[in-house]
Amino acid sequence: ASDNTSPVAIVTGASRGFGRALTAALLDRGWTVVADARRAADLDATAKALNSPRLIAIAGDVTDPAHRAALVVAAIDAGPLQLLVNNASRLGPSPQPALADYLAADLRAVYNANVFAPLSLIQAALPVLTANRGVVVNLTSDAAVEAYEGWGGYGSSKAALDQLSAILG
Repeated sequence: ASDNTSPVAIVTGASRGFGRALTAALLDRGWTVVADARRAADLDATAKALNSPRLIAIAGDVTDPAHRAALVVAAIDAGPLQLLVNNASRLGPSPQPALADYLAADLRAVYNANVFAPLSLIQAALPVLTANRGVVVNLTSDAAVEAYEGWGGYGSSKAALDQLSAILG
């Protein structure tokens, strides 16, 4: 549904909040957006509301390698990929456990979504982004730099993403 000339963005976590607002703004500016979200129903509702032929909605989990590959393939097929926005993230258990009590499996899930998935998506898209002089934007949090009690898992994952971003940059 793309004319293959508009710039293409991948936006993860696009069904609500910042991801949805960014997707809408990019569409308004003529971009084609490959949008992802874990919850298919939320992504479908967003796609219906935004109602653009340049919106390619692909539901799935960014921690799934096959899903990440599908996002990159769809973006490349749609036109010149020039923007990757790693917005999807996982907060972790609610209420947030103290770091001393954080279950390893829960922490692993947070890091998979907030650190490993964004890095893997960058790695998959980087050759094309580099060729197109594109940009990567990784969404982070003040919890990455402030030691908020109870935010050890999420905050440390975002600090890791900050450091990855700085080094990749």
